[in-house]
Amino acid sequence: MKQIREVIVVEGKNDTARLRRWFDCETIETGGLSLNEETLDLIRTVQERRGVIIFTDPDSPGNRIRDRINKAVPGCKNAFAEKKRARTEKKVGVEHAGKEMLEEALANLVTYTETPHACITAQDMFELGLSGADNSAQLRTKLGAYLHIGDANARTFRSRLNCLGITREELEKAIAYV
Repeated sequence: MKQIREVIVVEGKNDTARLRRWFDCETIETGGLSLNEETLDLIRTVQERRGVIIFTDPDSPGNRIRDRINKAVPGCKNAFAEKKRARTEKKVGVEHAGKEMLEEALANLVTYTETPHACITAQDMFELGLSGADNSAQLRTKLGAYLHIGDANARTFRSRLNCLGITREELEKAIAYV
């Protein structure tokens, strides 16, 4: 069983159970969107001592939780589950992901940093087909999987690209690859 040094922040007990099935790890559960200041304080403390990996569900509530933690606790690592590989017929989440997908997500962590200026503009997103086109959502989904930054709407996707400092040239190469 692979041991994970950092503490993994998940939404609930089923996510914890799924991860512990294949990994020797500790988790902090946010209780979903009911994430409170006490839990954020715990995450801050753990980040200073051991490091934190945020691994929330690939859905809108999961993205809101991830964004809130990243803003409150700088320097956290982020793992992203692919929506199509972490789902049942009716539900999506870390608890539904298989071992291979979890291993891949934990092997491709990203850490956001504040950038002094935006690398990717809204105009870039439009010109590259990542917003405003009929297939923009599909392209963002493929690109998000390739870059290991998850699926998101155009604004959140652009924010993630800029937090990672990805240039337009790097983005064009990635689009050509997917």
